[in-house]
Parts: sequence; structure tokens; C-alpha cells
Amino acid sequence: MLSQRAEKLFSSPTLAITAKVKQMRMQGIDVIGFGAGEPDFDTPHEIKEAAIIAIKQGQTKYTPTSGLPKLKEAICHKLKIDNNLDYIPEEIIVSCGAKHSLFNAILSICNKDDEVIIPAPYWVSYPEMVKLADAVPIFVYTSEENSFKLTPQELRKNITKKTKAIIINSPSNPTGALYKREELLDLTEIALENNIFIISDEIYEKLIYDDKKFTSIASLEKEIKYLTITINGLSKVYSMTGWRIGYTAASNHIIKAMSNIQDHSTSCPNSIAQHAAIAALEGGQECVESMRLEFDKRRKYMVERLNNIMGINCVVPYGAFYVFPNVLALFGSKYQNYHIYNANSLAEYLLEEAKVAVVPGEGFGSSQNIRLSYATSMENIINGLSRIEEALGKLIKI
Repeated sequence: MLSQRAEKLFSSPTLAITAKVKQMRMQGIDVIGFGAGEPDFDTPHEIKEAAIIAIKQGQTKYTPTSGLPKLKEAICHKLKIDNNLDYIPEEIIVSCGAKHSLFNAILSICNKDDEVIIPAPYWVSYPEMVKLADAVPIFVYTSEENSFKLTPQELRKNITKKTKAIIINSPSNPTGALYKREELLDLTEIALENNIFIISDEIYEKLIYDDKKFTSIASLEKEIKYLTITINGLSKVYSMTGWRIGYTAASNHIIKAMSNIQDHSTSCPNSIAQHAAIAALEGGQECVESMRLEFDKRRKYMVERLNNIMGINCVVPYGAFYVFPNVLALFGSKYQNYHIYNANSLAEYLLEEAKVAVVPGEGFGSSQNIRLSYATSMENIINGLSRIEEALGKLIKI
């Protein structure tokens, strides 16, 4: 018999879609995937070279659990230069990807039945991590009219005596929503009043568009920095998804707790990947801007094209590399034996009929939306959207 902890979890729909696409391609099926949140660019040459040098120099042994001192110093420097945040290495821990950082942070602060507020739509793993900590995810549903951003009124209404933390993901996966500085100030004031932690997931911080500005929550004021657990990593902006390097910046007592947990789970992150991470943070950042500009071109094309397809309405995202269009107008339609009644059935129809993989919004907390990633080539985007348009054109209202 499995543990109750394991049985109450849901599998990741994004990973399931990605696996399905790979399986179909192995069968020789020409399928276009908009599922994976993974840049299609190669890891920059200088970063790979640093890893090769580390291997040749024998840097292949255990490191301290919380990460190489030089890497933690590089992270502190990055936080100061990019985010105007002052941290010392003792307030940094390096983990096996930002997902691992989030998991350790939640385990470190949550007790049984504590409540963690999660604005919806949300990244699929947030509620499962909270449940693994025996805490309770509290979903607060945001509106498209407000660009999927949590308002102070919505936050206040959902705080109870059991509220331990709130998770803020800006820019957001899946919506691309980006909070303005003044919007974050309003939310942090409420967090301070109620003495609740803010877990700030900033993994997409450098993928910002239309001259918008990113604000790191911990930089807003000294008091909120003490309550903020800042999560970041190298996967998205340096195209280092498989290298699995994430990091957390927080007060020393939180970092110590996370390090103790990491001691008895993974211990240190991959030593070679840590040396590559140092090169990424200390080297030139031209590669980041080059990727951002290419993502921006794809974003603009995808949003415009989707909004010209009957039955789809797409809010403009200002960060990350996803769009989260509303497809409610397509519900209650059919083609042959396919009946479209929610996002799941629409995703199934597009995969089977158009050979295009999208992620249904149910896993993100919204049955009216689907998620498409533009972290794929422009050729794939053009062809995939053409297939979607053709397939949707076959639908008729019941």
C-alpha cells in the first residue's frame, strides 16, 4: 500500500504532454509541441566549456551541501547588481534546480495544516509541493481582466490564522503576468501586517518584454526582505534546463533549515554544473539578451495570430515564454466523434486531429484556458498555429 502522501498527488500535465510528444515522434508521427517550458536554444558555448574544464581538472567530487563558495559569491554579486539586494553567502543555498529550491523552502517553513496562498492560474507543482509538506494550498482565482494578477482585496479575503505563506510568481508560468512595483508593494504590506512569508519565484526575471520592468520583492523594503524567500535559477535564461541548478536567497535561519533538509535528500548539487553556473553568472550576458529578443519576436507573432483565430482570446503576456489563451467560446462544439466541452477535450482534439500538443489549463487551475510555449522555433510556431486554425475551423456548434 502506498503512502497517503503519494496517493494524493497529481502528476505534472506538462511533463505528461512532453512525454506523449516524444513517444509520438518515435513512432514517426509529425507532431508539433507547444508543451515544454524549455528553451530550444543550446546552452551557450562558454558555459559548456567551463564544465569541460571542470571535468578535466577533476572537479567531480562532492561540494558543500549548500553549494560551492565561489558560486554563492557569484549569486550574491548577481543579486546586488541585478536586484539591488544585499546577501552574504550564508544566506544562499544552491539546489538541484529552482523546483528543488521551492520544494526545500516549502518543507522548511510549513507545518501540518498550515495554509499557503497560491494565486491561480499557477504553476502545476506549487500545490503538490504544499501537499507534500502536509500543508494546505489555498487557491485564489484571479481574472483575465486584471491580467491574471492577484489584488490586495483578494489576498486579504483569503488570509486566516493558519496562513503561513503566499507564493508569487512574476513573471508567471503559465500566464506571463508581470507585477508592477506598486502592485507588489500593496501585497507586501498585507504580508507584513499578517507576518506571513512570501515565496517569490523569479525564475523568468530576465525574460521581460515591451520595456516593462522587473521588481524583486525582497528589494522593496528591509522588513519584507526578512519575510521573503527568493527563488531563482539558471534553467530558463541560460538555457540550462538539464544542468539542474537553482538557488534560494533568504534569512540565515531559513537557509540553515533548507540545508539540513538537503543534507538528507540530495546533498550537494552536481559539482560540474555548479562550475558551469559560475561561468554563466560571471561571464558576458549577451546570450541572455539574444534569447530574450528572439522570444519577443515569437511572442508577438503568437499573440497576434491566436487573437485572429475564431473562438480564441489571448491576453498579452509581458514575461516568461508562454501564452495562456481563453478557449471558452469553443466549448460546446464538435467535429465527427470529437466533442469539445473543456480544455482537456480541446487539447486531446488538437493532438489527435492537428498533431499539435498544447497543455490544458486544468492543471494550472483554469478549465477555460490552454497553455502554449513559444520556446520553440518560429517555423514550428507558424506551422503549429496553422494546424490549430485549420482544426478549429472544422468545429461546429452543437
